[in-house]
Amino acid sequence: MRHTDDSEAIGPETPVDGAESTLRFARAGAEERSGGGVLEDGEAAPTDSDPQPPETLPPSGGGETEPPERRPVTAPPRRKRWGRRIVAVVFLGVMLIPVLTWGWVWYTARQDARPVSDAIVVLGASQYNGDPSPVFEARLQHAADLYRDGVADTVITVGGNQPGDNYTEGGSGRKWLRERGIPAEDLIGIGEGSNTLRSIDAVSQVFSEQGWTSAVLVTDPWHSLRTRTMARDAGIEAAASPVRSGPAVEERETQLWYITRETASIWYYWLFGDSSDVDVSMPT
Repeated sequence: MRHTDDSEAIGPETPVDGAESTLRFARAGAEERSGGGVLEDGEAAPTDSDPQPPETLPPSGGGETEPPERRPVTAPPRRKRWGRRIVAVVFLGVMLIPVLTWGWVWYTARQDARPVSDAIVVLGASQYNGDPSPVFEARLQHAADLYRDGVADTVITVGGNQPGDNYTEGGSGRKWLRERGIPAEDLIGIGEGSNTLRSIDAVSQVFSEQGWTSAVLVTDPWHSLRTRTMARDAGIEAAASPVRSGPAVEERETQLWYITRETASIWYYWLFGDSSDVDVSMPT
């Protein structure tokens, strides 16, 4: 009987190899029945019935892109909101100022204040060789009516002349009133004033000399606000009694032109402290 050495390697016919072969055969059979396979490390191979992860397509640009970052929507800072509101209010105010001034000129033109005063002051207008223009004549007639109504005991006519004129507006107005029955001692003609502000300055000097403080101003309706403002700035307690007849108030187009012009003129005075150089005569 032949003895084998314990150190001799076990051949392929050993029982151990047979058991391993049987195990592999059983696994192969199970793999065929299930349609899958078993990996060498013991994990089951994926089968057709197993869910597959969705296939991702590469980006059209050829590179990898990240989803856009979503930032939380927040309201603008409180300081910015207040800044916008302030800008809006200022803009609205700038737009409303001319409209409100236009309305103020219109409103003042329709007031007729005739308190008892020291003097009636007639603002001059164009004159032609000593004869008042229709606009100036309407003012003089209104002043004569106020004088006869007892508003004041003195009538002052004021206004200079243009280069080449032989007469001043103040002198022409005084002469016209004298011819209409106003006593000479109750008339003062001031032949100075190339514009409204210069005329008011000249009247203010006479008031200071006479110790007078109050006056009723006679001019066209649309000219009343600016004239009254200048007189009050000169220290005169001024009221305005505008004319209600004459070319300056008869035509609607003329009225609109005067109101718009006076709106710009009073702002010119407020901003620069001077009278505008635009003639106040009726446009032709």
